Amino acid sequence: MISQAFTVRSDSIARHFETVFLFTKNDIRTTLIPVTIFALSATPKFDTTHAWNAPLWIWFHLLQFNIANQIQDPEEDRKNKPSRPIPAGRISVDSAADMRWVMIPVCLMLSLWYGAQALLASTVFAVLTIWYNELHGDKMGLSKNVLTAILYGCLEVGGTVAAGSHANACIDKAGALAVALSSTAFATTLHAQDFKDEVGDRLTGRRTLPTIFPKAARFSMMVGLPLWSLGLSRIWKLDALFTTAFVAYGAFVGTRFVMHDTVSADKQSCKYYSLWYSLGHLLPGYWRFFYGV
Repeated sequence: MISQAFTVRSDSIARHFETVFLFTKNDIRTTLIPVTIFALSATPKFDTTHAWNAPLWIWFHLLQFNIANQIQDPEEDRKNKPSRPIPAGRISVDSAADMRWVMIPVCLMLSLWYGAQALLASTVFAVLTIWYNELHGDKMGLSKNVLTAILYGCLEVGGTVAAGSHANACIDKAGALAVALSSTAFATTLHAQDFKDEVGDRLTGRRTLPTIFPKAARFSMMVGLPLWSLGLSRIWKLDALFTTAFVAYGAFVGTRFVMHDTVSADKQSCKYYSLWYSLGHLLPGYWRFFYGV
């Protein structure tokens, strides 16, 4: 009996952990991995023994945002993303809402451990999460882009500080420049992630750049990605070989959004874009290795 009860209890705990993980599963590739790469590249003093702090801080805040986002319209998720925890019946909307508000103090207390900059990033992140979700800041294409970029910037700041070699670590000028460049590049290109959802967004009335300016949005990718690739390469002082490769890859990804506009093609192009964005996150680390002091 004891063994059976222990097995049942273990299965229940494992199911709860899996449910929590599923809230963030779809953003592991698009958010957790790229921002972690950025944090480890941008931190002034990289220490392998502290590296795990970056994905930990980022994941907790990503969980806070995703729960807040997924309780807004569970009916839409039942149609378009049935594997998410709420439409899959793993957790009720009310229970998820309770988790959503509990995550704010949890993230703030976690951030307090890493110092003032991490705490400030967590506070701003919590406020903007409310603006984006509860106040429906995601309903307009431009405000969605700006809010999402700032939220990413908060993740980058907190992750970079958490990856520091000691408590109360701070971002230096190079790290601050990296966050500013990354957030701006993301704000002007993140609609790459909206093309694959364009049909569904039109049906639900969500206004994104691909639904408002479909042709211009695709053309902006073809122009913007290689230009950002060149600009970032110059700022972070890449050599000629790496610059050429990064610009060529940006041009390939951007052109693909124009030449291939089916849903399946847009999903694949979004994966290529995520790789481009992740490669851009390595550049501060390149500069620190070759030119940093």
